[in-house]
This record gives sequence, structure tokens and C-alpha cells, in this order.
Amino acid sequence: MSYIGHEEAWAEWRRALSGHRMHHGWILSGRRGVGKSAFALAAARELVAEPGVPQPSGEHPDVLYVTHPPKDDKEARKKADGKPYELARNIKIDQIRALQQRLNTRPSLGSRRAVIIDPADDMETPTANALLKSLEEPPVGTFFLLVAHRLSRLLPTIRSRCRVLRFPEVGPEDMDAVLAREAPQADAAMRAAAIAAAGGSPGVAIDFVELDLGTIHQLMQRILAEGDRDFALRGRLATAMGARPDRQRQQAAIELARAVVAEHMRHVSHAEIPALVEAHSELVRLAGEVPTYNFDPGLLVMEIGTLLSQFAASRASANG
Repeated sequence: MSYIGHEEAWAEWRRALSGHRMHHGWILSGRRGVGKSAFALAAARELVAEPGVPQPSGEHPDVLYVTHPPKDDKEARKKADGKPYELARNIKIDQIRALQQRLNTRPSLGSRRAVIIDPADDMETPTANALLKSLEEPPVGTFFLLVAHRLSRLLPTIRSRCRVLRFPEVGPEDMDAVLAREAPQADAAMRAAAIAAAGGSPGVAIDFVELDLGTIHQLMQRILAEGDRDFALRGRLATAMGARPDRQRQQAAIELARAVVAEHMRHVSHAEIPALVEAHSELVRLAGEVPTYNFDPGLLVMEIGTLLSQFAASRASANG
């Protein structure tokens, strides 16, 4: 499957692949939901394939994929049984150490091995430092592809040892085509709302439809525009989120609030932009903390609503 906006990344990757010396570390940087993980898997298979060596169609022994493990032993048993399971908040240091043990052996089929860390920005500092040791002295024939939704969260020492492939946001017309294909249940109005909320990320737009975020989107827009002095809209926002929203829904709500704020910046005066920037910065902070901290969902929703309502209050005060 081809992804919109990947042409330049593929061109740069294949130029490097055909060169005399392939860089050992790559960061795939861009918004969540633009297809970086799919690119990493496809690029890794290109990297390890060699002429005359049959390549498996399924899982490849020389493509090592590290991502969030199950949350605990109970969730691990669910995974083993093929049932839905909850993920841990972070990639663990034990996973990196186990990976490094694998790297002491030779690749199985050819002379190259690819390691994908997805997402690399969900490693805490001790885990990132453990990975850094392998990036500093990579085994011969080993190449790293680090998927990063928030490049700034990676350690500077990791960024300095990698080349960065950037994945752009997708335009509205292409987004509409993706939604028509991947979410045919969405009507034109729902697709338009999803596109406005997604900030150029097809994955976020699809989540918008599948997670039924239309009501939440409307409430966020109202709070930002009107304020919420009596907390009524924030109460409705909490109800729309649900009593126990999972981490995916929490993350989607923050991304949606960020998109609402970003879109609003296009329609306000210059004097109002600093307050919006402050609200957006706080939402960025929350987005970075949700995968790590165990937030109370109700309090998280209220904090999102309060950040939006504070802008409306500051604007009303400024306008007298």
C-alpha cells in the first residue's frame, strides 16, 4: 500500500541505499498517523533483502521490531491467546537489553539487519541511554530506524547520531480521498470535521471517525469561542468522552484540542495569538505526558476544557 506524501522520503532512502555507505541510524519524524511505521517496515525489508536470497513474505528474522509491550503479565497472556490487550505506557529498558543480546549474533539470511523502535520518543531516559550505546557502536550490518512522533522528545545525543527523514502533513483533498476509502461510513460533513481536526494526519482523521469524536469536536469549538463560566460545556465534554476512556481516546482528545486551537489561530487578531499559543503549548505538554503518566480521565478532560475556556475568558477581558 502506498502512502500519500512519502515520495521524498522514499527517494532519499533509496539514494542512501544505493550509495557506497549507508548511514546506520535513521529517525522517521512526523505527525502520528502519517504512515511512518508502515514506511519503516517496508524500508527495513528493502534494506535486508539481497539478490539471490529468498525473502519470507511474513515476519522477517532480520527485521527486529520493538514497540510497547503488554502492560503486565495478565495482558501478556491475553496477547498470547490472541485477545485484545492493553499496552504499557513506555518501551522498557529490558526490551532494549534483550535486543542488544540479539545483536551479538549474526543476521539470519544475509549480511544486514534492521532494528525498528516504534515509537522511539516513548522511551524514558534510562531506556534511551541504553539504546544510545548501540547507536554509538553499532554492530556491523545493523541499521536503526527510529519512529518519532515528537522529535524534540528524543535525546539530543540520539538525534545527533541519526539522519532524519521527515514526513509531511497531508493536504485536505488527499485527506478526503483517504477517508472516503478507509472510512466509508463517514458522510461529507463528518469527513470535513475530521479533516479540520486532524491537522494533516490521515491516521488521526480515521481515528476521529472511528472514535466518534464529532460531538467532542463541536463542544471544544464552543468552549474556545464562548467560554464556559458555569462549567456546563465542560460537563457535557466529560460525558461525551465517556466514564472510562482508554488511553487512545484520551490521546485523540488532546490531539483534537490542539487542532481546534491551531485552526482558531487563523481567524483571530494578532493580539489574541499569544494566549492561543500558550494553550497550545500546554496541550503539547499533556500530549507528551499521557503515554507516561496515569491521568485520571475525568480530570484530564476538565483540564483540556479549562485550557480552552481560559482563552475565551482572556479574550473577553481584553475586549472589555
